Amino acid sequence: MTLSKAPISSVISYFMLTSGQVIPLPPAPKYLQEDDLTLECRQLLPSLPREPGWIASSLYQYQGFWYASRQLQEVLECQQHFQARDSDVLLVTTPKSGTTWLKAIVFAIVNREAFPPAAAEHHPLLVNNPHDLVPFLERKFYVDKNVPDLASLASPRLLSTHLPNSSLPESVKSSACKLVYLCRNPMDTFVSLWHFTNELRPKNLGDHSLEDSFDRFCRGASLCGPFWDHVLGYWEESLEKPQKVLVLTYEEMKENPNLYVRKLAEFLGCPFSQEEDASGLVDEVVKLCSFGNLSNLEVNKNGKLSSGVENRVFFRRGEVGDWKNLLTAEMLDTMEKISEEKLGKSGMKFRVS
Repeated sequence: MTLSKAPISSVISYFMLTSGQVIPLPPAPKYLQEDDLTLECRQLLPSLPREPGWIASSLYQYQGFWYASRQLQEVLECQQHFQARDSDVLLVTTPKSGTTWLKAIVFAIVNREAFPPAAAEHHPLLVNNPHDLVPFLERKFYVDKNVPDLASLASPRLLSTHLPNSSLPESVKSSACKLVYLCRNPMDTFVSLWHFTNELRPKNLGDHSLEDSFDRFCRGASLCGPFWDHVLGYWEESLEKPQKVLVLTYEEMKENPNLYVRKLAEFLGCPFSQEEDASGLVDEVVKLCSFGNLSNLEVNKNGKLSSGVENRVFFRRGEVGDWKNLLTAEMLDTMEKISEEKLGKSGMKFRVS
């Protein structure tokens, strides 16, 4: 093998000793492999704007947003093949905006009759990571061939996605399926993304600096970015179609989770009854899905997803205002100016602490 011409996944899988001997190491995890792309994706990549990657080698701009090559293949497959049903529920986020928490909460709400939150020893959330229970629609069903055909799943299907509103499959836009969009203030989103991507980067590549990552995030060249365009797309859609799209913020949900658990249930058409409310069922959902509970489960401390990502990386701190530990006053000022420029006229605002 000529290492200089090998794809990044192959290079990562080998270590060359000073004697020139090449020793094979275990294959790179799936999320780093770039040598199994479809012909369509390979032909498209050279025509797209390109930036250095946060985790994989590169990011590519497609339909105004940035993806790693494997992500782009997932987007293409999803756009071409996904057929939405009116009963589908899609949970939508930008990366590191509370995705794992939202999945846990909505799964618990929708399945509360089959899996009562108080029945701790039997609940799926206690032995599965939320990403396994609510799979990414673009990633799980069209790239991971070990998963059953999506059409065979019973309704209502509970799925998630990082896709921007403008890039959703046409069947989603034309159907009556519901979308729940959770977003987080850009400072905490960036800090969480920076930690997360450095955790997943190959160790031989080293960490990205905070300053370089901040510059790229602000320019929009981040995973599924630009962040502000992603948020604005769903915010405007929620104003036009409030019965179809619900926009929530991470900060508001953290401040009053019980209120928003009820709001979510109402939006999804399965509101809590007076009897359920009186019995403390909402409290049980909030407790079951809390950061403290989920992060201390064995499956989330030592388990892995099929992609090779360790479950523990989805549970770092889960706080509002963690950006204060890293960002300078100048960085804060930069992000506030961008937020005002991009979102100010829309009426969409974030709390920063």
